[in-house]
Amino acid sequence: MTFCVENETGLDLPFDVEKTAKDVIEEALEYESCPYEVCVDIMLTDNEGIHALNKEHRGVDSPTDVLSFPNVDYERPADFSGIEDKSEDYFDYESGELCLGSIVVSIEKVYEQAEEYGHSPLREYAFLIAHSMLHLLGYDHMNGQEADIMEHKQEEILQRLGITRD
Repeated sequence: MTFCVENETGLDLPFDVEKTAKDVIEEALEYESCPYEVCVDIMLTDNEGIHALNKEHRGVDSPTDVLSFPNVDYERPADFSGIEDKSEDYFDYESGELCLGSIVVSIEKVYEQAEEYGHSPLREYAFLIAHSMLHLLGYDHMNGQEADIMEHKQEEILQRLGITRD
């Protein structure tokens, strides 16, 4: 697996963001039985930076906690059958890795939501990475049933890593 974490702010989190992201990404991939080596890009920003991206890409004029930019179009979420037919679109030519897409996280929102929900910044960051990974794997939460599925999967992934709300 290849992933890159780029911090575009002067803000830091009180844990190893790269190790945490790697652990959550690997667990999400295992949980969804991804048969490929993958690459994922992660950008850490602040509320101002994510606000601009949210407005530009989603037309929403406010900051959000995490944005996902999937590269793969799935027939069904985490259905990897047939994606090799589009290898020139989805796979890195040199490494052969499946390029899942990009994740953008607001460090300010990590702190705000950790306090709001009464858990650690580590748990909030891991949750946002798990949430975004599910988007990169084709899941969405546009209706109640989809939201329930994503919520269950996010919690399972974090439970398997021992990252709880405590």
